[in-house]
Amino acid sequence: MGAIRFACEAEARSSSGLAAAVLAVLLLPVTAAAQGAGGEWTTPSGTVQGTRFSELSQINSANVASLVEEFSAPTNAVASHEGQPLVIGRTMYVVTPFPNKLIAFDLDSPGSVRWTYTPGADVYAHGVACCDTVNRGAAYGDGKIVYNVLDTTTVAVDAVTGKEVWRVKLGDPHRGETMTMSPLIINGKVLVGNSGAELGVRGWVQALNLKNGKTIWKAYNTGPDAEVLIGPNFKPHYAKDQGTDLGVTTWPGTLWQQGGSTAWGWFTYDPTLNLFYYGTANPGVWNPSMRKGDNKWGASIFARNPDTGEAVWAYQLTPHDGWDYDAISESIVADLKIGGFPRRVLMHVDKNGFGYTLDAKTGEVLVAEKVGLATWAQKVDRTTGEPKVISEMRPHQGRITENICPTPLGVKEFAPSAFSPLTGLQYVPAINACNNFEPLKALYIAGTPFMGADLEFLPPPGGYMGELVAWNAAKGERAWSVTETLPVYSGVLATAGNLVFYGTLERWFKAVDATTGSVIFQTQLECPIVGNPIAYSAPDGTQRIAVYTGVGYLAGGFAGGPCPAAAQQGHGPSPLAAAVAKLKTNAGPKPDAESGMVHVFKLP
Repeated sequence: MGAIRFACEAEARSSSGLAAAVLAVLLLPVTAAAQGAGGEWTTPSGTVQGTRFSELSQINSANVASLVEEFSAPTNAVASHEGQPLVIGRTMYVVTPFPNKLIAFDLDSPGSVRWTYTPGADVYAHGVACCDTVNRGAAYGDGKIVYNVLDTTTVAVDAVTGKEVWRVKLGDPHRGETMTMSPLIINGKVLVGNSGAELGVRGWVQALNLKNGKTIWKAYNTGPDAEVLIGPNFKPHYAKDQGTDLGVTTWPGTLWQQGGSTAWGWFTYDPTLNLFYYGTANPGVWNPSMRKGDNKWGASIFARNPDTGEAVWAYQLTPHDGWDYDAISESIVADLKIGGFPRRVLMHVDKNGFGYTLDAKTGEVLVAEKVGLATWAQKVDRTTGEPKVISEMRPHQGRITENICPTPLGVKEFAPSAFSPLTGLQYVPAINACNNFEPLKALYIAGTPFMGADLEFLPPPGGYMGELVAWNAAKGERAWSVTETLPVYSGVLATAGNLVFYGTLERWFKAVDATTGSVIFQTQLECPIVGNPIAYSAPDGTQRIAVYTGVGYLAGGFAGGPCPAAAQQGHGPSPLAAAVAKLKTNAGPKPDAESGMVHVFKLP
């Protein structure tokens, strides 16, 4: 059972619950209040702004305790189910982990399948995926369901017939490239990025034509300005990010060519500014002694024009990343009042432990405070944009650096947060863990692990490893948190019913009061939850909540192993899974399960 921690007990007691929250949302600017999904869920985060906020309120804090399961359906796949379904009209679309089948469920006959599309994925990709053979979901546009296959193929499927419309191969698994992220569709373009930083690939993003899959533009995340699509309109806010060809000059020799900095996380978009945002992964080899310099543009956030790919600004959160602090977390677009003035902002809780509130137009840091335990840096200097790194916490080859917090899993990993305009809070799935870290000499061989690291997880501070944190991004402070025994690896859904939904590695699916954090509903499912809940309107016009179950070898290591147990038992090329397994944590006995599942809940 989770324990609630209030940052301010007085504020919590003064809340008048759902009525006050509904009044609050009515008083917010239209731009913020409109950033919610309606009866359908057509894009990975519900909205292009990345809010994961549903405007549906039939299920609310007054009645959610009575939720019942309407149906559950197998995906006939194992490994971590990290994405979320789409719902368009009377059909639910589910993309499975490898081999990445697309299943169309008939919502008029709950649990029945209209059709299944099989992309014919190259099995070679299964063996080079860094950290489980996952898929983070699809996007819908122009009558097509579009998603990425692990083997670096992007496919478009007719949403009605299930027939393939187009497919395009974008990378080479034999060189270590894979694709796990969910696309974002903007202005007739499909925005995608690659994975594989742990194998020394070079990160990129591309825009594909939604009609035929042809590449419109491609931008690398390391290398010369011409290849990063940095031109005269590139205006970073901070001096540390200004200069010519920094994607080359901040690296030794030609190591930028194996510089990682992939874009395997979440993309968001501001329709007003016509900018899309994404974060980049670690700068290649984990051993920082092998790559002196800031290593741009690893561990950075980019703002780009989706029509041209041109970079408008960039901000490197963790220069010379020596801790594997990818910046791939979502950057949610919203309107907040900062210092008494309304600002269009990005809310980004980074692996490195800081919650950043950035000006969406310029990349200026407006707020940067610690969301969780971070021993590697004192603070972020808002004048320079630089983190104030504690020197003894910088890893170096030849010695073990002890008690680094957070671990390479971060205070927040890939699991996406949600933002509610009703409460003004960002709801963050968090991890509370520290480690000892030793960089090792690594040799680059294409298509093999290029990491150079050994690490050991330590007993969690405070005796718990996970939290759901309600974060006030305008002030840089916690409102409340719910602690969990194991890391919170599921995504979060906020709704107009003053609710927040999430799942745990102990198999609990929960709903909490968005204002106070009180747990109102929970039910234990057959496998741990690393998927992202969604809300939608069923054909009968009433609200539903859906979520996946099923976990693979990495996150499953915290929970006593994969579930279903048939999931891959190996550790993959990353040292993370082996370190997690040594902790010997356990979520207790698991019922027999043969497949990942999608579960759907409704009111009686």
